[in-house]
Order: sequence, then structure tokens, then C-alpha cells
Amino acid sequence: MPLVVICGYPCSGKTKRAEELKEYFDRNTERRVYIVGDGALGVDRNSVYADSQKEKEVRASLKAEVERKVNKDDIVILDSVNYIKGYRYELFCLIKHAQTPHCLVYCLTSDEQSSSWNRSRNPAEQYSQDIFDALVQRFEAPDSRNRWDSPLFTILKDDNLPFESISDALFKRKAPPPNQSTQSQPLTSVNFLYELDKITQEVLMEIFNSQKTSVPGDLISVPGATEKVELTKSINMAELRKLRRQFISYSKMHPIENTAQIANMFVQYLNKSHH
Repeated sequence: MPLVVICGYPCSGKTKRAEELKEYFDRNTERRVYIVGDGALGVDRNSVYADSQKEKEVRASLKAEVERKVNKDDIVILDSVNYIKGYRYELFCLIKHAQTPHCLVYCLTSDEQSSSWNRSRNPAEQYSQDIFDALVQRFEAPDSRNRWDSPLFTILKDDNLPFESISDALFKRKAPPPNQSTQSQPLTSVNFLYELDKITQEVLMEIFNSQKTSVPGDLISVPGATEKVELTKSINMAELRKLRRQFISYSKMHPIENTAQIANMFVQYLNKSHH
């Protein structure tokens, strides 16, 4: 049923917390509990996190496994770094589509503490220092003001997990309602993929060109959308293309009948992903 997303620096105690949660739910509920994580994929973490394409494939595999297991009866715990804000937003869209609650458990440590724990591991299980430093630098800390990072439970290394509060967040809250950007609908529009590609490219070019005369804080109007792009910072074309690819990948899996909504959905996605 619900999803627990665990995030934190490398070697911050995430797997330990995932196992503690599984033990608690096994003992106190009748539900099956699944832990989905990097370990089950059998990947070499240093080679994966050194190669952006390999890392993207691993994230996609983890998300696909979560999507397969999330249902109305079971509990899924995602044990990974989960350091990218946009990826956590994708997981939020997934649980909205499945109409099930979720929460985030953030294992908060200093980079010095995590680095020390990393060095104490078996050499075969360690992150190289370069990879460790890169992941720490790229880590986008969760913020409870974001719907996709809420409810948020921040756990320090000596804390006990607030099992009852986490359980309440999962079982006593209503699932977020699905919306047009997360509801799966039949692909009834034969030109959906063409429109998806064309509209998102037009939006992209409008944003890119508007930035030449805009400043952070401006609202940018784009073709076909009633909503405006909230430009909180300058975004280069490489980042815009990356966000467009992510949106197209998601939209192909969850096509909509009314292609007139594509521009607004893309604007919503951009506003949530780059803040």
C-alpha cells in the first residue's frame, strides 16, 4: 500500500533504518513489506555513480520495481540515496497515480560522519572518495514545504525511529488525489506522441529565448499554456532538455486524451522540478 522513501548521504545509515522499519511493520501489521534498493540490483556503485547514463538506468530500474510492488495491501520501502529532487517528485507522481500515501525518512548526517562510516566498511563495499564527495555535493536535501518531500521525518544518527508517527503518516492519511498529470488514461489520440514532442519543444524554446530578457522571479508565458513558468533561476539548455526528456518519458507511460493539456502539464512539471 504505502511507500516509504529513504534518503540521505552515502553511508548515512539508510539500510539500517530500512531494516528497522521492516522489522517494525512485520511485527505490528499483517502486511507484506518489501525493501527495494541498490543492493538487490547487484550493481557496482562506484562504476554506476561515475557514469550518468548508468546511474539513470539504475534509478529507472528502482522506480520500475517500486511501481510493480506498490499496491493497496503491501508496504514498499525504497532504500537508496534518492538525492535528486526531481526523482523524488517522480516517485510522488507514482504514488498519486497508485492512490496510496507515502512519507520520506531523511537520514541526516554530516559528510564527515558518513565519510568515516564509509572508510570503516569492507573495501569492496566502500564508495571511492571521489564518488562519495560528488554524491554529497550533488545531494538536494528534502524540504517539508514540498508536497513530494512531505510528511518528512528527519533522523539523526543517535535517534530512535518514530515508528508510530511514521505508521500514522502511512495508514491514517488519505492518499493524495490523482490529477491530470498523474492519471493514466487510454491513448486515444493517434497524434499524441507528435503533439507531445512538438508542444514541449515549443515551450522549451520560448523559455530559452525569454531568459535573454528576463531576470529570476519573472513569470514566462509559453504557447498553449494558461499557467506561467516561474523562473527562479537561469536554466541552461542542457538542463531544459533533461527536464523535457524526463517529462516525455513519464507522459509516454501515462498518456492523456486531451492533448491541449500538455503545455500546462509541462509547465507544472517544470515549476516543481527546478525549484
